[in-house]
Amino acid sequence: MSIRLFLTPALAILLCSIGVSAQLTKEATAVDKADANAVPIARSVDYLKKEVPKWKAEHSCYSCHNNGDATRALLVAGSKGYDIGTALDDTLEFLKQPATWDQNRAPSGVDNKALARVQFTSALALAERFGKAPASALEAAAKLLVADQKQDGSWQLDPSDSLGSPVTYGTILATWSARSSLIASGIQPDFFSVVQADRWIRGLKPENVLEAASTMLALEASSDVMAENLRRDCLSILRQGQSADTGGWGPYVTAAPQVFDTAIAVLALGALQAEPRMARSAYTVDELKDAIAKGKKYLVSQQKADGSWPETTRPANQESYAQRISTTAWALLALLIP
Repeated sequence: MSIRLFLTPALAILLCSIGVSAQLTKEATAVDKADANAVPIARSVDYLKKEVPKWKAEHSCYSCHNNGDATRALLVAGSKGYDIGTALDDTLEFLKQPATWDQNRAPSGVDNKALARVQFTSALALAERFGKAPASALEAAAKLLVADQKQDGSWQLDPSDSLGSPVTYGTILATWSARSSLIASGIQPDFFSVVQADRWIRGLKPENVLEAASTMLALEASSDVMAENLRRDCLSILRQGQSADTGGWGPYVTAAPQVFDTAIAVLALGALQAEPRMARSAYTVDELKDAIAKGKKYLVSQQKADGSWPETTRPANQESYAQRISTTAWALLALLIP
C-alpha cells in the first residue's frame, strides 16, 4: 500500500480544494477580509486549541471527539493559515501509533473501538496529507479499518444508531469516512474493500436529510448511472430540506434546523462546487452557491460566544461535552470550505 496515486474528492473538500497554503502564519484571531467567515472560524479555532489537549490532560486517555473530530478540524484550519500552535502535538504522537489505539480506555466505560478507529484514522489521514505523520502509520491504520468492515461492505458501528449524530456518525457517514481513509492510505479503488463499500453505497435509499447528505459525500465524484441517479434523489431531499427562513437543515425535511445536519449538508453541496453539473438536477450554479452561503450563515448565527456550537439534540436532548466538541468540529469544517 505504499503507492499513493489517489486523493479522493472527499478529502479534497477538506484539503486541497480549499486552497491550502501551509506557509501562511496568520494568527487565529486575525481577520482575513477575503473570507466573510474568518472571525467565527478564528473564534472556533481558539476554542478547539484549548479543548483538544485538555481532554488527555484531565482524563489520561484520548477521545474520538477531541483527538479525532476536533483534530481533523484543526488540521484543516492550520492548513489554511490559522495558528493552531502546539495544540495537536500530543495527539499526533498518539495517532502515529495505530497499534496502541485499542489500549486507550474511555473514562465512561463506553468504548466503541470500531468507531474510534474510523475517527482516529480520518484524523491521521489528514495529518499524513499535511506531512505531520508518516505514510506507514496511515497504512497500518487502514488495515485496522479493513478488518472492521462488515460483510455487506459498510462500517456499521452502532446498530442502535438509526440516524446518526456528531459523535456516533451513523453507518453512511462512517462508511464514507472509512472509505476515504482507505483511498488516502494508497489503497486502489479496485481493492476488494473499496469495491464492496461502493456497492453498498449504491444500494442506499436515503429517506432524510442526514442520509442524503452523507450519501452524497460517500458517492464523491462518481459519475456512473447508479451514482448519478442516487445523487439526484439526494439533491432533491436537500433542496426540500433547507429552511427558507434560516438557511439551515434539520435531520428530516420538515425538522427544525440543527448545526450538525447543516454542516454535513454544506459539506456535501460544497463538494459539488468543482463539478456543479453534478448538482444540475436540483440547483443552477448560482443556486448551489446560494444554498451553501445560506447554510454557512445559519452556522455562524448559532455559534456561541466562546467559539463552540451547541450540541445536537440527539440521541438525547441533554448537555454533552462530546457532542459539543464534535458538533463544533463539523461546523468549523463546513465554514472552511470556499
